[in-house]
Amino acid sequence: MSGSFWLSFGSIFSRVLGILYLIPWLYMIGNPHQQSVAQALFNTAYTPYALFISLGTAGFPSAVARRVAFYNGENRFLNAKRLTKVGFMVMLASGLVCGILLYALAPVIARNSPVVSLQHATNAIRVLVPAIIILPSMSIIRGWFQGNQDLKPFGISQLWEQFIRVIFILVMTYLVIEVWHVSYVVAVYYSVLGAVIGAVASYLYLALYYRKQRGAYRQAAQESEPLAPESLKHILMTIVYESVPFVIVGSGITLSQLVDQLFFKQIVQSTTHYSANAIQYLYTLFSANPTKITTVVVSLAIAMAETTLPILASSKGAPRERIGELVLQNLKLLTFALLPAVTILDALAYETNGIFFSFSQLGGRYLFWNLLQSLVLGMAINSLTILQALHYSKKAMNYLLIGLLVKAVLQYPLVAWLQGFGAILATSISFGFIAFLCLRKVGHEFHVHYGQLSKLIGVNVGFFIVVVGIAEGLHRIFLPTTKLGALIYAAVFGLVALGAYLSVANRLGLSRAVFDRNIGYKYFRYKHFE
Repeated sequence: MSGSFWLSFGSIFSRVLGILYLIPWLYMIGNPHQQSVAQALFNTAYTPYALFISLGTAGFPSAVARRVAFYNGENRFLNAKRLTKVGFMVMLASGLVCGILLYALAPVIARNSPVVSLQHATNAIRVLVPAIIILPSMSIIRGWFQGNQDLKPFGISQLWEQFIRVIFILVMTYLVIEVWHVSYVVAVYYSVLGAVIGAVASYLYLALYYRKQRGAYRQAAQESEPLAPESLKHILMTIVYESVPFVIVGSGITLSQLVDQLFFKQIVQSTTHYSANAIQYLYTLFSANPTKITTVVVSLAIAMAETTLPILASSKGAPRERIGELVLQNLKLLTFALLPAVTILDALAYETNGIFFSFSQLGGRYLFWNLLQSLVLGMAINSLTILQALHYSKKAMNYLLIGLLVKAVLQYPLVAWLQGFGAILATSISFGFIAFLCLRKVGHEFHVHYGQLSKLIGVNVGFFIVVVGIAEGLHRIFLPTTKLGALIYAAVFGLVALGAYLSVANRLGLSRAVFDRNIGYKYFRYKHFE
């Protein structure tokens, strides 16, 4: 629970920072057309960047975390430390190789993306090369802390990285546009560069935290079993063998987004008469804009999954029923947090889209369905991680590949039929199928009684119908048209809805089933901030 809090806090709050800055940033960028172009450029750069980060780390952090947890479970701290050092050196080399590849492939990626200017997109992608080089080795350090079940630095480093990135973006955008009076496209380049500055800041924080913990690590080394002889080749092969499924699973969502980025333009051009500018605008509405919001929902699922991974990995040899209980507890925690979050955001889709982007009915509808899609993505990623933690990595990899194949098959007919909504539907169906395959396998092997989730799910379905229905009714009476009005409306509606959910959950015993206590102000007052 403590690990979930810190990892969730760092991951989610960093994502919140990552969307809050959009309000002043887009205001400085200029008119709606310039904002749309800027968002398309920004997203065109970040999707391949995220994929190359996955390729650059090659699943090493998750594999290292699991192996470190395994060694610690056998009191072999010295072996865990040696493995991490080897992984760190490998990631230094991997980052350099992936940086060179991204620089070389930037024109090809830009040419197939739904943007108007090839040169602008190429430049935006290449600005991220330094971040690709340094992030893989930093991720190994995070994997070390995760494997030691010390998730506080993992979460805070994410928060620190995002905070420095946001400050850099806003300051440089202001200087470029308001002081130097240069094109907003240059401001986008500097905004993309913020990822590099944030990565450096995060690296420094992790290094300082590691230095602070040296005494505890020295004590653990003294109490450890002697260093078991393992060849360098054996260590590398072990990590590579375990990391290949992790890289495929870890890049699953990004690969799906890349399918949209690289093929959406071609499908729409071949089936409609839309102009390049219209396709770029549509891509911004259904992908670039909503992704900024839905990443908060997905990060909640990923945070809980990453917390579960070392716990389940270290439970090898435990009775299957006990492992099944751990899996069920993970699903209860995820369902309790994820479903109401999606419900409240869905009810406020129009207002949320207006606060961050523009007051568009179409944009609001795209965000509504993207949020439901993010629920499916979160469940799928959590299920895949559970499967991996239980040493079914190959199964997880195969299930993801099957899901991506379903996505590829459905992409053309659904996009040709529904354009942006078709891409969202193709992703939802494919990842829903992945979640089904994973949960069926885990349930069969570890006797997980999913029926225990029925009450929690039933309450959330009712909560969704009531809250979204009330929101639709209120929209017929009052529809915000200013950012301040939408913000006040969303804050009041969201807090009331959240209070109602917690009240119902406490009254029906759902909170005690998940947290072993009722949830309220007193619970959070001191519990997590001591």
